[in-house]
Amino acid sequence: MTDLTCKLLVIGGGPGGYVCASRAARLGVDTILVEGNRVGGTCLNVGCIPSKALIHTAQAFHGAQRQARGDGHGVYVSEPRLNWAEASAWRNGVVTQLCAGVTGLLERSGVKSLKGWARFRDGKTVEVTGETGTTVIRAENIVIATGSRPVELGGLALGGKVLDSTAALALEDLPKRLGVIGAGYIGLELGTAFAKLGCQVTMIEAGQTILPQFDDKLTRPVRRRLDGLGIALKLGARVTGWDDGAGDLTLETEDGRETLAFDNVLVTVGRVPQTDGLGLEELQLRQSGSLIEVDDRCQTSMRGVYAIGDVTPGLMLAHRAMAQAEVVAHVVAGIPDAWDRICVPAVCFTDPEIVSVGLLPAEVPPETKTVSTEFPFRANGRALTLDDAEGFVRIIARDKDHVILGVQATGPGVSELVSGFALGIEAGLRLEDVAATIHAHPTVSEAFQEAALKGVGMANHG
Repeated sequence: MTDLTCKLLVIGGGPGGYVCASRAARLGVDTILVEGNRVGGTCLNVGCIPSKALIHTAQAFHGAQRQARGDGHGVYVSEPRLNWAEASAWRNGVVTQLCAGVTGLLERSGVKSLKGWARFRDGKTVEVTGETGTTVIRAENIVIATGSRPVELGGLALGGKVLDSTAALALEDLPKRLGVIGAGYIGLELGTAFAKLGCQVTMIEAGQTILPQFDDKLTRPVRRRLDGLGIALKLGARVTGWDDGAGDLTLETEDGRETLAFDNVLVTVGRVPQTDGLGLEELQLRQSGSLIEVDDRCQTSMRGVYAIGDVTPGLMLAHRAMAQAEVVAHVVAGIPDAWDRICVPAVCFTDPEIVSVGLLPAEVPPETKTVSTEFPFRANGRALTLDDAEGFVRIIARDKDHVILGVQATGPGVSELVSGFALGIEAGLRLEDVAATIHAHPTVSEAFQEAALKGVGMANHG
């Protein structure tokens, strides 16, 4: 058994963990990072990155099919062919390249990396079990950054024909018939991609809406696109049975019982913190259910023990974990810092994309009077030249001073606009500030300025 000591031990090499470790080490903190799998975590290896690569492949193939049908604005191609093995190899190559980049970053920063699975002995001591044996690490400060895992659905044990998002991204062959359980952002992103690749997709949701965190006006364009892609959507449907051999899924709906046959079923009903086997019971940290409670410095109820990312309350997003990581690295390095972010951008890479920053209309306190203003992409020149004018930009501002409280959008490439929306809120900008900022023409970003102009009664094209 080997013993090590350090000032900072980071458990988990995902976006939060590797950012925390690399920044702390560059600030002169003696840092060790422990990861049981490949660095990069869920997001880089089996989540955000490969799923977006899949979406890109699906869109390219779908576009080629449209051109083959003569729906390509004068561009014609022969009948397109999808080589799934080559597409998968390209996707895996992107992941490998980024993982190598993270490994290089950690090395250049001076982080000591250890592969293995960590378990707490106490608040200062962690035992790491790896291929070469057991290592005991004593650290002044410890960060829990172990991320999350998919929720399993009762009666649908993962394996065989039942997939989670990780298994779906690793399929060797495309299923002809795919059932997707859960119409949240993961299910919709993957379900839409597989439909564009030629799969017959059925979306199954126990609730009465898709993407329940957003209002109906934001999700309506996505619903229309699902219909256009031939995706069957079953709302208010509860899974009551599964026959893995036959591939039969039994549902209970408002119209009664129904059985559907699938080659594979993808379960996307949410994620939960990944803390199994970590030995948290040894620490008795304050928790909200399975989530670890933290203060504004991301410190848990035990001094010197921090938690970031998906194991803490809040949106399970990689960029939130990275922002928390920066706070912890600064605190451990002796630099005063605390969580003071006003907003965490949320992005759904559906078709069309949906983004939200700050407050949604329903989240505004009743006592706050607001101005809500929208600009449609059908009046935006760039969106029309992209033949993708579905959607709009919406700004919610405080009525008394026009300070921006929230921005939402759905439409072509709006994921690339969301950082500008967040900057506007973090900087405390007013409608007048955005309206007076020159936005390049022709770009879809002009819709942000036009919405602001409309809000102050000076719309150029509204």
